[in-house]
Amino acid sequence: MSDIFGEAQAVVQCKTCPWYKMCVLPIRLTEEDLRRQMESMPAGSVPGASSGISQFLSNIATAAQNVLLEGCPIFIDRLRSNPKLAERIKKMMQEWSKESEEQSNEGRKI
Repeated sequence: MSDIFGEAQAVVQCKTCPWYKMCVLPIRLTEEDLRRQMESMPAGSVPGASSGISQFLSNIATAAQNVLLEGCPIFIDRLRSNPKLAERIKKMMQEWSKESEEQSNEGRKI
């Protein structure tokens, strides 16, 4: 019975979620964000950081944007609790180019 209530709660949360129709977004991280974070750490303060550190922070920010995602808490919970959902998404992404190629071939036949 608690499973039904849990799912109902997730549906209601999903309908009222501020992430509406954007369950996953690429993370927005800048060099300045990293610099502020490092300066807020006790041993991380780097007054007058060199250009080498600046370049390093820029590279980290760029790399992070390519591998990290922000996600709706409900979407993340569903991915964690349902491995088959993650497998379906992975399969869909692996077949993405095949589907778009088939659609473009169908368009040429018409």
